[in-house]
Amino acid sequence: MSLPVVVMPGLATAFALTAVLGLVGVPTLARLGGQHVREQGPASHQKKAGTPTSGGILFLVSTAAAVLAWQTHSTAALLVLGLTIAFGLVGGADDLLKMRRRASLGLRGRDKLLLTTAIVVAFVWAAQRYAGLDTRVIVPVTGAEPALGLLFLPFVWVVVLGTTSAVNLADGADGLATGLAIAALGAFAAITLHTGPWSLTAFCLTLAGALVAFLLYNLHPARVFMGDSGALAIGAALAGVAILSRTELFLIPVGGVFVAEALSVIAQVASFRLTGRRILRMSPLHHHFELSGVPEGRVVGAFWLVGALCAVIGVVGLR
Repeated sequence: MSLPVVVMPGLATAFALTAVLGLVGVPTLARLGGQHVREQGPASHQKKAGTPTSGGILFLVSTAAAVLAWQTHSTAALLVLGLTIAFGLVGGADDLLKMRRRASLGLRGRDKLLLTTAIVVAFVWAAQRYAGLDTRVIVPVTGAEPALGLLFLPFVWVVVLGTTSAVNLADGADGLATGLAIAALGAFAAITLHTGPWSLTAFCLTLAGALVAFLLYNLHPARVFMGDSGALAIGAALAGVAILSRTELFLIPVGGVFVAEALSVIAQVASFRLTGRRILRMSPLHHHFELSGVPEGRVVGAFWLVGALCAVIGVVGLR
């Protein structure tokens, strides 16, 4: 089966399902309870309180349906889908607890760490058993493929948890994480065309199609937020594709904006603890620009452009 035969139906199915599900899903999520906005956030975000959250369910269901309809022959695609759904469920539980408690805290950090660690271990075991995953990692630009041996599992754990956390941190402005994820998925679609397997290319474009439709509801002013169910799922999908294509290190340039968002939080916390001073008006980085007087929509647009540039740079790193 040729690549276009798999890609186009999957992408179209995911896009159409997400667009249609949103018509029913957004009002349903609104009845379940809305977003709790933390008081420490930008004052302009307080008006978003009550906006439906956990909208990631919409594109998760659509992506799963499209993959199961068109890619059941692909072990790699099914493995990444499993990782994506598992993290989406953890994020969904987190969202549900936040809505019930009407607070910005859901699952305890320890519980979330244990759950996600178990999922990563299960994924690596399944990938090695059923997809022939080895411990080699492709180094951008050089094309070298060193084997990590016993360090591979800890490395993958850092990759998955780091990527999911970075995407989650970027999900703080309308449409921001969604647009950045589309660019990153497009880059990994191009990368996996080179490294294989092509089924991962199809998976990336299927999820990207679902996210393009999700933007219909997530653009400023957002009618629904993706929540942890969406952010953790997207991060897991990107990490899973990178792991199975042995391109984990490409996540750094491709997800440059996600990396910057995560580093801004780390730097802010470290500076405050060491010196008692903050280096940013607020972290993550997009909040710093908002508090500097840049309108939210303009911040998102600028970050999207940088994210697209990072995606191109990541693809150029292929050898």
